Amino acid sequence: MIPLTQTPVRTSDNQDVRLQGWRYSKWVRLILFVVLGIMFYFSLINPLVPQTYNIVKGQRSDKTIYAPKQLENKEATDQAKEDAAKKVMPVYKTVNFKNEDIVDAIFFKINSINGDTEAKYEDKVNMFRTVIPSIIKEAEEQMIKNFIGSGLYSPEFISEIRQKVDDQTYRLSDERFYKFPRLTKEEVAEMLPVAREIVYKLMADQITDAQVARSKVVELVNTSNLTKNTARELVTEICRAVITPNRFYDDKGTDEAKAKVKETVKPVFISKNDVLVNAGDLITDDLYEKLKEFGLLKDKANYWPHVGLFILVTLFCFLMYMLVRQSHLPIRYNNTQLLMLVLILIIGIIIMKIFGIAQNLENQNLAFLAPTAVGAMLIAILLDAPIAYIASILLSILASIIFNTDHLQPFDYRYGFVTLVVSFVSIFSIQRASQRSSILKAGLVISLAGVVAIGCLLMLDGGMNRNESLLSLAYGVGGGLLTSVLVIGLLPFFETAFGILSPLKMVELSNPNHPLLRKLLTETPGTYHHSIMVGNLAEAAAESIGADGLLCRVGSYYHDIGKTKRPSYFIENQTSIENPHDRIEPELSTSIITAHPRDGVEMLKEYKMPKAIRDIAEQHHGTTLLQYFFHKAKQQAEEGEQILEENFRYPGPKAQSKEAAVVGIADCVEAAVRSMRNPTMEQIDSMVRKIIKSRLDDGQFNECDLTLKELDTIAKTLNETLLGIFHSRIEYPNDPKVEGK
Repeated sequence: MIPLTQTPVRTSDNQDVRLQGWRYSKWVRLILFVVLGIMFYFSLINPLVPQTYNIVKGQRSDKTIYAPKQLENKEATDQAKEDAAKKVMPVYKTVNFKNEDIVDAIFFKINSINGDTEAKYEDKVNMFRTVIPSIIKEAEEQMIKNFIGSGLYSPEFISEIRQKVDDQTYRLSDERFYKFPRLTKEEVAEMLPVAREIVYKLMADQITDAQVARSKVVELVNTSNLTKNTARELVTEICRAVITPNRFYDDKGTDEAKAKVKETVKPVFISKNDVLVNAGDLITDDLYEKLKEFGLLKDKANYWPHVGLFILVTLFCFLMYMLVRQSHLPIRYNNTQLLMLVLILIIGIIIMKIFGIAQNLENQNLAFLAPTAVGAMLIAILLDAPIAYIASILLSILASIIFNTDHLQPFDYRYGFVTLVVSFVSIFSIQRASQRSSILKAGLVISLAGVVAIGCLLMLDGGMNRNESLLSLAYGVGGGLLTSVLVIGLLPFFETAFGILSPLKMVELSNPNHPLLRKLLTETPGTYHHSIMVGNLAEAAAESIGADGLLCRVGSYYHDIGKTKRPSYFIENQTSIENPHDRIEPELSTSIITAHPRDGVEMLKEYKMPKAIRDIAEQHHGTTLLQYFFHKAKQQAEEGEQILEENFRYPGPKAQSKEAAVVGIADCVEAAVRSMRNPTMEQIDSMVRKIIKSRLDDGQFNECDLTLKELDTIAKTLNETLLGIFHSRIEYPNDPKVEGK
């Protein structure tokens, strides 16, 4: 077993190499964070710190001033509301006056007075002159009191009823009172139903002006069954006196109707970038107040908003610095990856600014269409999921500021919440993506998450009108699809510009139809099979220590591509031919064998393969010794001739990464085990550990981060994998107990 008590294998020479060049310069790192801070500052300065001007009332402006944000024009809105209110028709209410009951009371009194035989004629006339108006007045007042007791009408409306009834009171002519005492019971009995029916019929209509209704009485009386002129005359007079208005103007209802109409009037806005003041315009009191409302007046130096923004930006940059510093990825010291992270964040900010410019108060929810998850998804694919999660939080805060249209508070949680949800979902759905079509599928998942988040907000907000809600949800769907389209478009740019080998790219490179792999298969089938086996071993070993297993597998496919230049000089391709190394000097054989990493790198460069693949091809042998040819040279050397070991080593460099070291171990192990006949489990385990220890003692792991504990884990994993590959060929040791039975 390899001892596990030593410290990680790493030399200070590696650190010196890493600190060379701009990729590892602390100054470049500082500049990148400064650039990121500047981008944060200028993207947030407009929504948080509008520009101010020295404006004086009564003087002319020396420059044109534009609205820094969209704001309601209160004067125009108030005027629009007043114009709408003027168009509202007055509200009237109809009340139920039972005036036919008054008719009954009057005719009852007529019979009562006329039935008094002791009263003189003149006394009866005077009584009718007093009693009939009194009956009408008291009945009307009682009905009004009933309205008050019902609680259905406001005091103002009751007052309107009383005033209109009083104003339209009908006064009977004095000569009519002289005719009432001469009526007989029979005549009264004939007049009563006619008068009652006429009043009932007229009061069934809505009467605003009683005079109009009274003008119809004569016609109705003439069509009745009354024949005597006196009866007709008195019925006409009684009906006119009893009829009152029953439809009255409702001041409160009218005000409520006007208020309701005013609420439906859409606010009039001064749009962002509208001209508030032209150069040369006189600053009136109204203009001055408008500029003050926009916060554009520089009454006194106020630097607090700038200080607050500077602190906010500093916090953002500090968050990113701590995130990078705590990362276990190369971004911790590699400025190339940091530059890529900065560019992705800048792209995310630019996308939000574009949609922020198009957004306005009338269409606030256009921000839901913004593909705010682009940054999180790119970081998850190209860098690391934990970094993407923290970046999502940062981008959600930026979204809540940039998309804030109300400006009542610096942040609008709605847009930040939706951005956070879709970003987290995008990271989760893309982590194990193996094809570019997976990005489109992730876009659909993001759309669904966006719809759920937006729908949640609509419900919490009490709901909106149907059209606006559907439009907001449609924006959520479009935002997810836009995200996937932009990621697919931007991903090749980052892969090419930064030499990034994303999981999606690696899966594409592992396709057997790739020209180099087809070349390897057709020209060197033995090497091709060897490379496939090495890929399986390396992937399992790398994943066991937390390294990039997919990179190891794809790198293994191409690690021996240089052998296609001289395939017959490598033993796995020598099926039925003579070994050419038997006829040449060991020095020449060494030169041919050690050339294949260099030849492979040149071929990979020709096909524009990513640097990570080229590094594995160049470093998988490190500076190991070709022991066979070294010993052969020593045997053939003349007495006294010195054979230098360095002449029989690969040119290197040594493995610079865990992945390159793992591929090198798997390469050597696969070749060694393949050469064994009927290997046992113990033989395989011994061979694997012997190879790892030999490389460790030879210093081949001095420039990578492999620890002895990880080397032990690699050995165990390789044993398990080889057991699965060679299980049918392994001879298990005999069990004496079984044999003795």
